[in-house]
Amino acid sequence: MDETVLSFYCDDTSPYDLPIGTFRTFLDFVLAEGIAEESSVILGYRLAEHGLLSRSTTDLQYAYIEQLQRAFACGIDTHMELMTHWGLYDFDHGCMPEQAGHEGVWLYEPAVSVEAYESYFEHIIAEGAQIGVRFTGLTWPGCGCDVCTRRYKELGASLPWDSGVTDVNPNVWQALLNLAKGERFRGGTVPCFIGDEQKRGRAQLKAGDGVYGVYDLPPNAKDRFGTWRNDSDHVDADYYITADGESGRMVELVRARAPYCLFYAHWQGLNPANGVGWDAFTRVIGRIQKHLRDRVVWMRPSQFTDQVLRSG
Repeated sequence: MDETVLSFYCDDTSPYDLPIGTFRTFLDFVLAEGIAEESSVILGYRLAEHGLLSRSTTDLQYAYIEQLQRAFACGIDTHMELMTHWGLYDFDHGCMPEQAGHEGVWLYEPAVSVEAYESYFEHIIAEGAQIGVRFTGLTWPGCGCDVCTRRYKELGASLPWDSGVTDVNPNVWQALLNLAKGERFRGGTVPCFIGDEQKRGRAQLKAGDGVYGVYDLPPNAKDRFGTWRNDSDHVDADYYITADGESGRMVELVRARAPYCLFYAHWQGLNPANGVGWDAFTRVIGRIQKHLRDRVVWMRPSQFTDQVLRSG
């Protein structure tokens, strides 16, 4: 392609602690601007407080689910950021045990089998189906708690986002491929967001079979929309593209004819209700539309990995 593919990831998306129409406002903006991205869904986020989305009891949850069901049509992929973004969920007993190990580091544990990963992911997919959500991929649920940090060090590194552990257990990729071949994901390719910004700037096929493929699709631009801290010190529209369109990370990648520019954000900072990065985000989109419109093409991550697989 002559254009650079443009997309982004949005981590930690949830309806909680925000006005009821917040996610709808975000979807409406994405649809109106003709942009494309990924937004994670965590079905058991803050489980003790809110329960499972598949067992919704509040107007806030019902309204959020209604918007999740239209997200794909608005240009948004849906990744499982696993089940709780915290402890491993016990699907047999319908709870998260108090001493459960955390989902993020579990993806790196070398002793976990293909069958164990496949079963856990399949249960999440089934939970999503109960509320009309089909997943396109998987996002690593980062965690920097003391227990996880110690375990990452035992595995021979600090933290994945500190250029530590470089890859998850290979059985993760095979489990995802098996599920893709069983048509349990929305499409034949499964893009994954593992770890933090990478310099590779290319999709990496981790497991494949014919028309099916599982890719690690690392972002190549950082979060400068407030991060998960929702901190104004981490907001910088010019990092992506300056007002005159002459510089910034996106401009740099487009000029280099990079295959894609994939940035990422966190819902805490990006959301249009109280996210300190929302105004910067809308400015960045406006600048892209003004200065780069003819040099980029927006794609959901799964559209891009579909294209990569077709092109060989």
